[in-house]
Amino acid sequence: MNARALRVAAALVLGTSALGCGAAENNDAPAGNLSGKAAEDVVLTGDGVDPAAVRRANAERRQTTAHVVELRGAGQPTTPNDDDDAPSPGAPSDDEVRTELREGRAKLARFKQLLGTSAYAVTGPRAKVLPNGTAVAPATAPVVVKRVIQAGNAIANSPYKWGGGHGAWRDDGYDCSGSVSFALAGAGLLDAPRTSGGFMTYGAPGPGKWITIHADPGHMYMVVAGLRFDTSGANGGTRWQAEPRGMTGLQIRHIPGL
Repeated sequence: MNARALRVAAALVLGTSALGCGAAENNDAPAGNLSGKAAEDVVLTGDGVDPAAVRRANAERRQTTAHVVELRGAGQPTTPNDDDDAPSPGAPSDDEVRTELREGRAKLARFKQLLGTSAYAVTGPRAKVLPNGTAVAPATAPVVVKRVIQAGNAIANSPYKWGGGHGAWRDDGYDCSGSVSFALAGAGLLDAPRTSGGFMTYGAPGPGKWITIHADPGHMYMVVAGLRFDTSGANGGTRWQAEPRGMTGLQIRHIPGL
């Protein structure tokens, strides 16, 4: 009786098979408390019970419970808890997280468009603007790019004329799309003049390595070897400009291979 009482006490406080081979004799014996809640001490009374043994067993139980609580705080796996999936106080909801992700992706897309389509996106050799308003292509540029620049030089300082360059290649002035059409045609890249809206479907989508077209229904220009060929904001009267400009709302096109 007395020895068995001590073994039962150990089984209750430690949650182990302290009953040894006789554990099958009591299949209803409760397991140890691993939930992290405060453990109650086991109190056994009766003749022959060693109080010191009970105190040691209770101390071991409290130590085990404290260790489980410490593990839970460190993120270690313990027994399942229905409250584990509950959101932390102040944590964003799923809808808020999805909204932030959408906004972040949109900002990243806009940033990539601005970076990838500005004159600064050119990583290789860049063309230069001379004091007379003409441009010099880098020595390593493809021949076709050099021809585009050469053709652009022919009208770089010509006055702006609405509709200029659309009725005839040779004109006394050129508008934005007429200017770009003339330069591309001089290199064999265009058979007939296009309007700014017509350039929205020219070539292929996205920026090019050497030549990039920027167009919408109201205005267009191109960037060649890092220089902007543009009738808007002309510096010193020349269409060749080293400064980039905003790209918002314009279609970005390029010539495959260039």
